[in-house]
Amino acid sequence: MSTSSPTLQKAALEFKSTSLTVPVLLLASNDELNIEQQLQEKIAQAPEFFKNSPLLIDLQKLNGLGLDMDLQSLIKLVRDLEFMPIGIRGGNEQQNQAALAMNLPVHSMHGGNVPMTSKPTAKTLVVPEVEEIKPPEQTFENKVVTQPIRSGQRVYAKGDLIVTATVSAGAEIMAEGNIHVYGSLRGRALAGVLGDSNSRIFCSDLQAELISIAGIYQLSDDISPEIAHKPVQISLDDQTLIIKDI
Repeated sequence: MSTSSPTLQKAALEFKSTSLTVPVLLLASNDELNIEQQLQEKIAQAPEFFKNSPLLIDLQKLNGLGLDMDLQSLIKLVRDLEFMPIGIRGGNEQQNQAALAMNLPVHSMHGGNVPMTSKPTAKTLVVPEVEEIKPPEQTFENKVVTQPIRSGQRVYAKGDLIVTATVSAGAEIMAEGNIHVYGSLRGRALAGVLGDSNSRIFCSDLQAELISIAGIYQLSDDISPEIAHKPVQISLDDQTLIIKDI
C-alpha cells in the first residue's frame, strides 16, 4: 500500500503592515457647489499632485456642526474631479451604512493623523490632511539615490533621503526624515511625512512644484521668485515653512 505526500505549494501572498500617506478631505460645509469650487481651486494649484489621488473623506466635523450630507452625491462629485475615494471616517450610522453599500470602507477615528495645510490658503473650508498608518515597529533607514528621478516616479525613505541627481517635474520624493537634493528639485518633496516637524529639505536648485514638512505644504505659486533656482534649506517654524538661502 503506497502513500502520497501532500503537494507543497509556495505561498502566493502575504499581508504586511506599511506606512502610507493618504490625503484626507475634512469637510466643514455641506454646500456641494462650494465644495466643488474649492476643490477645483486646489486641483488647479497642483493638477498632477491631486490627479487620480486616493482620498479619505472625514465627516466628523460636518456631523459635529449638525450638517447633513448626501454621501452618494459627494462620492460622485469627488470621482468626477478624478479623485479616488477609499472610504470615510467620522460618519454616523446612516452614513457608514451608505458607504458600505457603495463598497467603501469605514475607517476608525483612532489612527493618528498630521494636518496637511497651507498658510496661503488657510481661509478655505476644505483642508487636505495626511493620514498615517504606522507599522508596529519602525526602522530608520537612510536612502541614497544616484540616478535622476523621472516624472511619475515616487521614492520613499524611512529615514533621510539623499538624491545626488535631478528630481524631474511630476516626480515625488518622500522621507520620514530629511531630504537632500544635490541636483535640481522640480517635482514634489515631502519631508517628515509621519509628523516629524524637525525635518528639513535641502536642495541646490529650488524649482519645486510642492514642498512639505510634517504635512504643512507650499505650492510653487507661493514660493518667492527671489529664492527660485537657488540653493536653499526649508524648515518648519510654528506651522509655517521657512525658506532660507544656504
